[in-house]
Parts: sequence; C-alpha cells; structure tokens
Amino acid sequence: MTTILSIQSSVAYGHVGNSAATFPLMRSGVEVWPVLTVHFSNHTGYGEWRGPLLAADDVAEVIRGIDDRGVLPRVDAVLSGYQGAKEVGAVVLEAVELVKQRSARAIYCCDPVMGDVGRGFFVRPGIPEFMRNQVVPKAQIVTPNHFELDYLTGRETHTLDEVIDAAHALRAVGPETVLVTSVVTHATEDDSLTMLAVTGEGAWQVTTPRLDRTFTGSGDLTAAMFLTHWLRTQSAAQAVGATADIVYSVLKQTADSGLPELQLVAAQDEIVTPTYHFDVTQAR
Repeated sequence: MTTILSIQSSVAYGHVGNSAATFPLMRSGVEVWPVLTVHFSNHTGYGEWRGPLLAADDVAEVIRGIDDRGVLPRVDAVLSGYQGAKEVGAVVLEAVELVKQRSARAIYCCDPVMGDVGRGFFVRPGIPEFMRNQVVPKAQIVTPNHFELDYLTGRETHTLDEVIDAAHALRAVGPETVLVTSVVTHATEDDSLTMLAVTGEGAWQVTTPRLDRTFTGSGDLTAAMFLTHWLRTQSAAQAVGATADIVYSVLKQTADSGLPELQLVAAQDEIVTPTYHFDVTQAR
C-alpha cells in the first residue's frame, strides 16, 4: 500500500493543508501519516483565527517518534505544503533526509505555497527566498501555481512556451517533475484554466472550465492527488489528467453547494470516480 508522510498545517473547521489532503488521500487508498505544523480553528483567509503555530522542535519530535516505531522504511513519499516559518521548513528538510535514509525509493513532493495572482505573497518575509533557495532544490516533484513558478524562476511568463521553458528552468535546479497549476497565458480563454505537467520527457496540459470563485485549500488537494496518481502510475501525463478530473469535480460540487469550504465529504465519490473528464494533450 502506498504510504505518504504529509507535513502540513491543520484546521478544525474547513479544509486546508492536511485538512484538505488527509481524507482525499485515504479515500484514494493511500496510507497517510499527517504531521501538523499548525492547528488553527480555521484558515487565515477569514482574517481571524485561533490556535497554535507549533514550534519546530515539537514538529521534529513527532517525526522522531514515528521513526522510533521503525516504520519510516514504509514511506513512499513526503508531502509538504505551507511552511509558516523557516525553522519549520528546516524540520521538513530534515524529515525528507531521514525518510530517504530509511526508504531509498522515497521521494519528496513540495507544494511551494507562497502567493498567488492578485494577492501577491501571503507568507512571512524570508519564506519565498527560503523556499526558492533551500526547499525546492531538494524536491523531486514541485507543484507551484503560475505566480509561484514565475517567482521561483525569476521570469514573467505570458505564453505556454514561456511557462514550459520556466518549468524546465526550475527542473534544472533539482525537481524532476513540475506541475504548474492555474496557468493563464495570453491565449487562455477567460472562462478556462490550464494545468501543466513538465518532465524531461515532455509537457502535458489539461484545460478545465474556470469556476467563478476562489477555493481555499484547492492547491493542497491538487498536490495530494497529483502525488498519489504519480506514485500509482509513474506517469506525469496520467497523473495530471486524473488530478484535473478529481479537482474540478470536487470544486464544481463545492460551487454548486454555495458553501464556503471544500465539500470533501459530500463530494468524496468524486475523488474515486470523478463526474467530469478532460483530455490530456501533449504541449511540447
């Protein structure tokens, strides 16, 4: 059985971080071991929240405790998302190194959460540089959105070819596979979004309709589903197709509900047999 060690934030109400990844991973048949970096009442987009940002030493202790059980050789991948402080990011990198010592096949999938178009950066000062210089080069899979890809590569990309070239530039610093989400180019229709997977073997794209609202936690769901299907198929093309189908189907049901949070429980069948299907095409 596929096993993922997921080091991310957690919220009691709603679905972001591990609260957006754990259930979909389990529903997909993955054994997931969630390690929490924060435990908030709700995501910070509400403007107010309560709960602790866990100290880096506490996060490290949890990982050491898992290692004490002698089970890290079972881990196929480490997944990380939002890193609230550089100290926590350092613990994530230490965990990746430890897991790889115990499990030679294990990979690291990093969702470099930093910002987005229209919002700019929403992480603490120093985190974007730490992510670019220290974290991303250690990952085998990275899942930036279009805004984050441009920052990580120091580019402005406006065409699909430019996005693909930037993804290859990011691959040159370490990652083997780059999944770019929320791609919008000069050629993108106003009612569409593209997801692009780039490896040394080529680039594959999937275009889905754009839903008229923001879905907090959708990036965390996307990274988890892409990693799951990449581990299952070892194919970026198949993984990006499965991910687009699942994520759009979940987001569509969420939009139709009118509720503010991802409807992961109500839409759980979409994780296994999504209603919507989109064609994957080779971009280059």
